[in-house]
Amino acid sequence: MLNPVLLNQFLDAQLPAALDLLRQMVGINSFTLNRTGLKQLGQVTADAFAPLGFTSECVPSTNSEFGEHLVLTRRGRGPQNLALISHLDTVFPPEEEARNNFRWQVEGDRIFGPGTNDIKGGTVMMWLVLQALQAQAPAAFAATTWQLLLNSSEEILAPDFGDLCRARFNEHTLAALVFEAEGRLGEEHLVVGARKGRAAWRVTVTGRGAHAGGKHSHGANAVVQLAQLLTRIAALTDYARDLTFNVATVTGGTVLNRVPHEASAEGEFRAFTPEIYQQAKTALLALAGPGEVHALTDKFPCTIQVEILNESRPWPRNGDTDRLFALWRQAGEELNYPINLQERGGLSDGNQLWDAVPTLDGLGPWGDNDHCSERSPDGTKLPEYVERSSFVPKAALNTLAILKLLAPAAIAGQ
Repeated sequence: MLNPVLLNQFLDAQLPAALDLLRQMVGINSFTLNRTGLKQLGQVTADAFAPLGFTSECVPSTNSEFGEHLVLTRRGRGPQNLALISHLDTVFPPEEEARNNFRWQVEGDRIFGPGTNDIKGGTVMMWLVLQALQAQAPAAFAATTWQLLLNSSEEILAPDFGDLCRARFNEHTLAALVFEAEGRLGEEHLVVGARKGRAAWRVTVTGRGAHAGGKHSHGANAVVQLAQLLTRIAALTDYARDLTFNVATVTGGTVLNRVPHEASAEGEFRAFTPEIYQQAKTALLALAGPGEVHALTDKFPCTIQVEILNESRPWPRNGDTDRLFALWRQAGEELNYPINLQERGGLSDGNQLWDAVPTLDGLGPWGDNDHCSERSPDGTKLPEYVERSSFVPKAALNTLAILKLLAPAAIAGQ
């Protein structure tokens, strides 16, 4: 078993190179629709892992607007394999980064910049862990086939990456380990063992137009109908069941002197369990049909259409994830690194993988303000950052826990 002191000393020595790699990655804009930037970041990533023996493969996305997924593989001598999951894309267009001067900036323990926390810092964490395994546990490292799978369009939650991963998994795949950022609760470090599912929806109301002055009573006002409908959708939120409905965008009408004939809104709902998720979906779809708003003259009604635009299934708590977490908790106890399991409302690639192989998430470093680029003079708004001091202890935890997973007793229990 690893000596924790020697492990931490090794990781401390590797940290400058790791942060230099992170600096290079953060300097490349990898907005989901920036195919050129994604390709450049993919090459930098492949080059970083090549000295560890990884070969690279670029897999085109099924959506031509997105960049290529990156698969890095190192074949092992034994049958077992392990999948490490990250993504290449961020949510920041180049013009937003420029407008907010959002770039690599070091301020004390915090490193600001696009992707420092979500998720380029997680990719660097993978690099640190594999460096440690190669140097400190060479037999286990050499025996294992390592698959690093990096999504080019995670921020859009394109479903083809999940299909790609599932096609690479087999009966010897021990786990999918997702390197999104960890959570914190006081001094307790949180990894992720469940995530809400999400459905994006659109409601469209069709009414009947009319002259607002001369024939107002002939019109069926789609905007008024939509306003009434949206209060009903918002009321489907049930915090006691961790179910949330969000009305996000609303459009309707054309000019002031016309009764609007059409209006629409889009939003999302999220839930942790498949049962509550399905109940929410059924309740939303049941709102379709004739509306209450109608023309005064002939009772012509507004009609309501409800569409589900895309879905990402819930990842509920399950025994496979709990068994994985038990190894991380045991490693944390040995390293004096208190750790617990978090159910997180945000989505990740784990939503697409948890029922294919045992999955654990939140294995990246600690930071905050994901998806934020703005900074206010008074400090009440800060952009995304990662804490430098979080890399080494978390890398030590991941290294020790992965070795426990690779141990014969752990393998036999899968």
